[in-house]
Amino acid sequence: MVTTDAEAGEPSGAEGAEEPDDPAATDPAARAAAAYPGAIRPDRRRRVDAGGVSLAVAEWGDEDAPPLLMAHGGFDFTGTLDVFAPLLAAAGWRVVSWDQRGHGDSDHTHLYSVDADLRDAVAVLDSVSSQPIPLIGHSKGGVLLLQVCDALPHRVSHMVNLDGVPSDRNWPDIPEHNRTRLLVGELDGWLGHRHRAGTKVRRPGTIDELAERRRQMNPRLSMAWLRYLVTRGARLDDDGWRWKLDPVLRFGGFGPWRPEWTAGRLAAIGRPVLCVLGLEAEPLAWGTLPEDVKRFLPPQGRLVPLDATGHFVHIEKPQVVADLVLDFLPDVRP
Repeated sequence: MVTTDAEAGEPSGAEGAEEPDDPAATDPAARAAAAYPGAIRPDRRRRVDAGGVSLAVAEWGDEDAPPLLMAHGGFDFTGTLDVFAPLLAAAGWRVVSWDQRGHGDSDHTHLYSVDADLRDAVAVLDSVSSQPIPLIGHSKGGVLLLQVCDALPHRVSHMVNLDGVPSDRNWPDIPEHNRTRLLVGELDGWLGHRHRAGTKVRRPGTIDELAERRRQMNPRLSMAWLRYLVTRGARLDDDGWRWKLDPVLRFGGFGPWRPEWTAGRLAAIGRPVLCVLGLEAEPLAWGTLPEDVKRFLPPQGRLVPLDATGHFVHIEKPQVVADLVLDFLPDVRP
């Protein structure tokens, strides 16, 4: 595994300072959209080679500060952390995150699976520290880092799960023998998807058009924030803006999966665990309720449900969630 340093970014704050290859440097609409209050771009950028897949890694905070690893959710990218991560960095942490394969500026691949994401996460973790460090994961990133805790418990000191505990509440029950029979159809469906989508590219549009599409998934988030995300998660081509997300990407892998299998990992974590749960329903949310988490919460676990908050808890209420996290983690300030 090889880690190569790349260009260092500069904090943008509300001014939206320029970065290499940043459309905001030349496009007035992008410059205006990138001036989101409180957003600070990463202090450093580098790439990690994960078995031939190049992953874009971003870091906020002092390079010598105690590190923590954070995983974004599905269809997201490190730019979605531009308000939340700096709050943790200001408290003395070195916050490290990465664009998961097929997302943001990381490579698109032929394979997308839970196991592939797990290998990528370990590659990034290895580039950060060999000692136990805190992990923070949102949604799919929370599921992923629960797997890291399960596979490598000696590499984890604390686990923070931000609305990333799947519930079986909205998941139909399927007998085990039927799941096995369904595998053939699942494989056929995945290969058919690859065949149909393999040559497709994402539809271009203006910043407002892409923000409006994103709002279908994130209806509780402001248009100002969604426009900002376009400048960070899309590229500006000759015919307009396109999300960088691989159009072939689908969640999950082959074979059976049950949401309670992930929740069961929560019960087995021998580390302090904080779960933050948004109680407002959203299109991309798991539909998880507090009682769904409580039955799997370990003895050293803590659950904090947030009223009037949707699935993207760290974006809707960044300061509230940052305070919860900082109260949970050790105080590392000088």
